[in-house]
Amino acid sequence: MDQIVGGLAATSEVPKGFVTLEVQSVHHYTERLFSFTTQRPAGFRFRSGEFAMIGLMVDCKPLVRAYSIASPNWEEHLEFYSIKVPDGPLTSRLQNIQIGDEILIRPKPVGTLVFDALLPGKRLFLLSTGTGIAPFSSVIRDPEVYEKFDQIHLLHTCREVAELQYGEELVQSVHAHEYLGELAVGKLHHHPSATRETYKNTGRIDDWIKDGRLARLCGGDLTPDTDRVMICGSMAMLDTLKGICEEHGFLEGSNSKPGQFVIEKAFAG
Repeated sequence: MDQIVGGLAATSEVPKGFVTLEVQSVHHYTERLFSFTTQRPAGFRFRSGEFAMIGLMVDCKPLVRAYSIASPNWEEHLEFYSIKVPDGPLTSRLQNIQIGDEILIRPKPVGTLVFDALLPGKRLFLLSTGTGIAPFSSVIRDPEVYEKFDQIHLLHTCREVAELQYGEELVQSVHAHEYLGELAVGKLHHHPSATRETYKNTGRIDDWIKDGRLARLCGGDLTPDTDRVMICGSMAMLDTLKGICEEHGFLEGSNSKPGQFVIEKAFAG
């Protein structure tokens, strides 16, 4: 028997391998972007940068997609950052969730955007577009990142300036945090950029690398000797930046064989 909760249908029967989480907050940034927080399942552990399969019951079946966990691994709740796709099977429904609704989660997080997949280095570059910043929201709020790297450069590129709000508020919260703020001083650097509107920074990340802007901002060209790179965004962006990394001599890493750069191929739709 289904019941209506906050405008969405919820079912009392939880599919095998899933648990339900109550939505605790919802924040709409633009017509295309929103974030929400949920309960954190008892005993749920994850590494910064990992993703989980989350979703809703649709026609008595679980409809799930991979979503990076945006909250830090020490937080009591889980946070997710999502795009709104009008005809997306899941996001067209997920964008309507309200406080008190329930979502599904498969409590087995996985992913390659983790420290274990990278060799030790000095500079860490977090390259993201759109909601690809979500896993890095977790990474830059993990004290371990400031122990492992001397500099952390977060690049976030969106089409419109308003779409950069999530990242700007995120970085501000890190610097304002009682504990993380001390760790991030002089180490965490934020480089937001818009591609379709006038802004203090414009252009795509690959252009920044090719024309030398990244080197000027960050104190030198990318080098596999000391730099490590994490990449998350659209498939086209992943392909382009993966190619650039390989051209610079970087080797892709994995959980079983750490390397000098990693990419994430999980998407929400």
